[in-house]
Amino acid sequence: MKITILKGDIIYHESPAKLTAIANGYVIAEKGIVKGVYSALPSEYADVSQNSDIDFLDYTGKLIIPGMTDLHVHAPQYTFRGIGMDQELLTWLDQYTFPEEAKYSDLSYAKRAYRYFTEDLRRGFTTRAVIFATLHKEATIELMDQLEDTGLITYAGKVNMDRNSNPELQEESPNASITATKEWISEIAGKYKRTAPILTPRFIPSCSNELMKQLGRLSKDTGLRIQSHLSENQSEIAWVRELVPQADCYANAYEIFDAIGSEKLPAVMAHCVYSDKREMEILKNHGTFIAHCPSSNMNLTSGIAPVRKFLDAGIPVGLGTDVAAGSSMNMLQTILLTIQASKMYYRLVDQSVKPLTFEEAFYLATEGGGSYFGKVGSFKEGYEFDALVLDDSTMYSMRPFTLRERMERACYNDADVRILAKYVRGTQVYQK
Repeated sequence: MKITILKGDIIYHESPAKLTAIANGYVIAEKGIVKGVYSALPSEYADVSQNSDIDFLDYTGKLIIPGMTDLHVHAPQYTFRGIGMDQELLTWLDQYTFPEEAKYSDLSYAKRAYRYFTEDLRRGFTTRAVIFATLHKEATIELMDQLEDTGLITYAGKVNMDRNSNPELQEESPNASITATKEWISEIAGKYKRTAPILTPRFIPSCSNELMKQLGRLSKDTGLRIQSHLSENQSEIAWVRELVPQADCYANAYEIFDAIGSEKLPAVMAHCVYSDKREMEILKNHGTFIAHCPSSNMNLTSGIAPVRKFLDAGIPVGLGTDVAAGSSMNMLQTILLTIQASKMYYRLVDQSVKPLTFEEAFYLATEGGGSYFGKVGSFKEGYEFDALVLDDSTMYSMRPFTLRERMERACYNDADVRILAKYVRGTQVYQK
């Protein structure tokens, strides 16, 4: 029986609004599953030096936290992150995103570009992710091959889009798009242990009604989940209203095509900046996860998502970096931006909606998004053991800090934090 024991300053959630912090504690996992967190080492594990089944790592003085989930990121956009941030969504897609993604028809280009993305992902704060590729089958398989090698656990999707794009980045017809998607699914069947396929209509404007219908059917036939975008930008929403006039809101357009998932096959919808009561009702009824992407929403002037309203409505929410509209895959930075965005929503939009606390934003990055993968994102007993070991010792101060304060400072001063080790389902996938 493989047992992993980490010693250090441990922080995790017992509930969404409350952090548990244990200084000089021990988190113990067996076969990749958390057994518990302890202030003193239990007697059955006391003689760690004599038991070959135990890996004991002493990180005294370092922060040990659950791994973080990035619910929405675009792998092919990684190479131009931080560019075009003076544009809004639709113009930015036409000028930057679509020309870049068209290059992934060249497999040699894709291999090199995806290597930059996957290596950064492996070394970063993310332990699990839900990822967009491009519409190119071969390049998507290359991305999944590389993701498997990182040791992270991910969903990755071949994008579907058969209208309203550049000629170089548009599938010929709904049938051509579905045929390529089925071929992709067939070619990767049984190939990976940690990397799973997810159906990926880019968004309603780039997918014809027939294609959306076929993707909805394909999800039911294959048991594959769906990821897409929803209510990100006002111009986009108006466009969807023209394209699907029978829908009473953007989410209803997905619902009409049976492409918004279910509680058994939950979809991920990124953004939801302008989701109203009707849209939230649809999302809750279908068990949809919202990927909140504060960096992207600010960079492209999309708006401020009402995350507190989602949580109060019982809709599951996680965080997404949304590279390249988001300029970094740094999940600590994403926590910070989530707090700042919620404060701006409170101050500028609706003062009856309380800002998120640090505890709540940290929860969204860990267990909130992690729950899309099951019992993930906490050190509670029975959860899969994803963990990060962080060194915050270079954030000098003249006063002592609680563990909660150290973790908060780490998010606000992420440049001064080093990742020493990273575990996914009990396996170490990175060590500094």
